[in-house]
Amino acid sequence: MKEKYSLEDLRYLMTRLRDPDFGCPWDQKQTYHSIIPHTLEEVYEVIDAVENLNFINLQNELGDLLFQIIFLCRLAEEDKYFNLDDVINLVTGKLLRRHPHVFPDGSLVSRGNDKITVNSSDIVDSWEEIKKNERKLKGKVGVLDDIPNALPANKRAMKLQKRASNIGFDWETSGDVLNKVYEELSELEQEMELENSCNLEDELGDLMFTIINLSRHLQVDPESALRKANQKFTMRLNSIEKLAPQNDITKLSQHELGKMWLMIKSQE
Repeated sequence: MKEKYSLEDLRYLMTRLRDPDFGCPWDQKQTYHSIIPHTLEEVYEVIDAVENLNFINLQNELGDLLFQIIFLCRLAEEDKYFNLDDVINLVTGKLLRRHPHVFPDGSLVSRGNDKITVNSSDIVDSWEEIKKNERKLKGKVGVLDDIPNALPANKRAMKLQKRASNIGFDWETSGDVLNKVYEELSELEQEMELENSCNLEDELGDLMFTIINLSRHLQVDPESALRKANQKFTMRLNSIEKLAPQNDITKLSQHELGKMWLMIKSQE
């Protein structure tokens, strides 16, 4: 057994797993679509390890995510679309183009004569301009053309809003966005009073979209903020459960639940 395996070993392992005669039956029957839920799960497990600063888990989860990438590349290679080398070549070339302040002539060996003095804001502006030109080369000339529909809704909302902001379509201040939140909340309240179920989803969606816009102006990642809220809710409810008779939270009345919630919140 080797002491250290390499990327090439992992690629070889994937080839063996997909071997039509001697491979693994489960791996043999997988498709692009069937593997996506596993890939998505691994992404979230990587994020969880990072947020908990669990570097033992992070090493393991990054390996699992890498295997998903190798898997998808193997499927594409079998269908003669591309392979892992093509993916690495493509992303390296793209990053070289998007970092002219680091690689002046677009090659890995190029280096400027002076220390880099551009600021982060200039780099972001340059990045967006380069991406805009890349979209034109792909035939995607619409401002929002290349933002994937398959993104989680809140992530796609953030990207749509950032892209619109790049062309000047945006609120000037976070206060302006907060006023819009109040406006959308008022419209939702009106539909609730009318018990208009047809419009409730639309108005609730508008409110959520505007709250994401507010988080962008406040420079707060909405996904991260919601995950923290989820963790806080879980911690508080777990604490109530531990204090409940026989640790059975169902034995508590709604009034008792509310009282204990406020007590635990005050102790944080």
